Amino acid sequence: MAVMRLDISERSPLLGGQPFGCTGAYEMLRGRITFAVDPTHPRNRSIADLDKAPRTASGQVEWWSDFCLLQPIDAARGNHRLFFEVVNRGRIRAFAFLDSALSGTSELKRPEDVGDGFLLQQGYTVVWCGWQWDVVRGDGLLGMEVPQAMHGGVPISGKVLCQWWPNADTQTLLLADRVHHPYPAADIDDSEAVLTVREHENGPRQVIPRQHWHFPDPTHISLAAGFQAGKVYECVYRTSHAPVVGLGLLAVRDTVSFLKYGTTAPQNPCAGRIERAYGFGASQSGRFLRHFLYLNLNSDEAERMVFDGVIPHIAGARRGEFNHRFAQPSANTLQGPNNLFPFTDVEQTDPLTGQTDGLLPRISPEGHLPKIVHIDSSAEYWRGDASLKHISVDGTRDVDVPASVRIYLFAGTQHTPGVLPLKDTAADGARGQHPLNSLDYAPLLRAALVNLDRWVSADEPPPPSRYPRLADGTAVPSQSLAPVFKAIPRAAFPSQPFQPHRLDFGPEWSQGIASWLPPKVGAPYVTFVPAVDQDGNEVAGIRLPDLTVPLATYTGWNPRHPAQGAPEQSVRMHGSTLPFPATRAERQCSGDPRPSIEERYASKQAYLEMVKKAAEALVAERYLLAADVEGILHRAAWRYDLFTERT
Repeated sequence: MAVMRLDISERSPLLGGQPFGCTGAYEMLRGRITFAVDPTHPRNRSIADLDKAPRTASGQVEWWSDFCLLQPIDAARGNHRLFFEVVNRGRIRAFAFLDSALSGTSELKRPEDVGDGFLLQQGYTVVWCGWQWDVVRGDGLLGMEVPQAMHGGVPISGKVLCQWWPNADTQTLLLADRVHHPYPAADIDDSEAVLTVREHENGPRQVIPRQHWHFPDPTHISLAAGFQAGKVYECVYRTSHAPVVGLGLLAVRDTVSFLKYGTTAPQNPCAGRIERAYGFGASQSGRFLRHFLYLNLNSDEAERMVFDGVIPHIAGARRGEFNHRFAQPSANTLQGPNNLFPFTDVEQTDPLTGQTDGLLPRISPEGHLPKIVHIDSSAEYWRGDASLKHISVDGTRDVDVPASVRIYLFAGTQHTPGVLPLKDTAADGARGQHPLNSLDYAPLLRAALVNLDRWVSADEPPPPSRYPRLADGTAVPSQSLAPVFKAIPRAAFPSQPFQPHRLDFGPEWSQGIASWLPPKVGAPYVTFVPAVDQDGNEVAGIRLPDLTVPLATYTGWNPRHPAQGAPEQSVRMHGSTLPFPATRAERQCSGDPRPSIEERYASKQAYLEMVKKAAEALVAERYLLAADVEGILHRAAWRYDLFTERT
């Protein structure tokens, strides 16, 4: 049955009917979408604990999600493409990544919420639905209500692991990742609950005696001596709350299928409008799309193709906690289900474990393999996992990339697009020892979407993959680059790099049940980062003019500020901007090995002419849209002024 009904609670012109290019005005629809699936259907059997959820009289499992849709008021002026974004922790992010929007709310009440309107000018129907059970709805966040897995008429109980890496000292923490709904402790006096601390994520765990900490209530934990900034804490405890987390995967599948194929459904606002559907997800949401493909969910219950193309963006080689008992979808732990084999699209065998698997083999024989564009920043490589997407787990060879796949590294960038002016503290409060990476890769992402559409709709292949490889020496061990960066004055280099390990959650993991928490940790995977040139800028991937005509060194890592603890480790997801000396005199005074801006460029105008030429070369190669050259020149001029006039 899939979608039972779509209840629209709000339907109004977007931004008062503001036109977006040739597409014209858009309307916004908000409401709730209700699902019902047969747990015995072959297309649903991969969802953990679905067979244990309560059923209706007709044998279906029901749940519902928040829903939001933007579509051209004049259907004839749209491009007949559905752009479905997997929301990130309840927030919409596509406008921030592709349209330079300043917020992540689905309320979409202000012009800055949709940015420069790129997606809407292209004519896309843009859709979101909630898929995460623990999102606290409100302030424009999109969530989902799902049933509990039951046994004997009561929710299933078991052990859950919660991890924290605080940026500030605190006495009490919520039993959840971030500020989501927690898994409440079944017994606040549970003597078997265990709290541990580590100096870093790959360090040994030390048990904190039970008498030194307690649960002040079922949703919080308090430590008498306080939780210290920079240390990694984990608590394993028992809960009696067992939502069927994997229903979020089916919510996405069935929402897209309903809008794409429901041509006669009276509740379908897209009836007759959609020819192709593309999936986009960034970070957590990109990992969600990789998990979606791994579970072979790109076919609906009627055996129809769901997404024609997908862009898992800044996901690295990870998947996530999206389909097991007591899963925390927002969790981003290094020793968690996010970092499980397989990593590559094609099948490979891990020589240490003997396990053979791949991300896509389940899909290919059935003909519902979408076109896939994997995109990463440098930060995902320095996080320790992105190279596993295309290099064997033993680190000996480059793995083949399927014809239906492209892999792009946006060289020298951080997890999210950078901004000017320079600052050392991110919006999430994380602080680095260096100014944050300021490269804005949004123009490259826009071109990637245009190329994906041409690939799907006109069979026009996108430009070749660009990423670091062993074969040409552009993929190297991270610590081999330490001398390059340590030579830069006042530059700190992380001495404790992130490194994923083989993990074993026990014999029931294939059914979505962790028998061992924390998991048993095995040998580390061999991972690599992009090689750099004499300036410390990466040589592989798609290189913006900021790297080919540089004013600074740009990295995908940034050591944590000592005020937030663990200064030997990197701030997760953030990179650095290390400007070149402005003058020859400054370079000689500091001992900086990098030539100064003054020595590189005769004038600002000469510099901008070189930037324009480099940008036009990217346009010719189709990694950049011609319309974005002007914006790149504007940001280049701003950087030149900032980096030459600083004191």
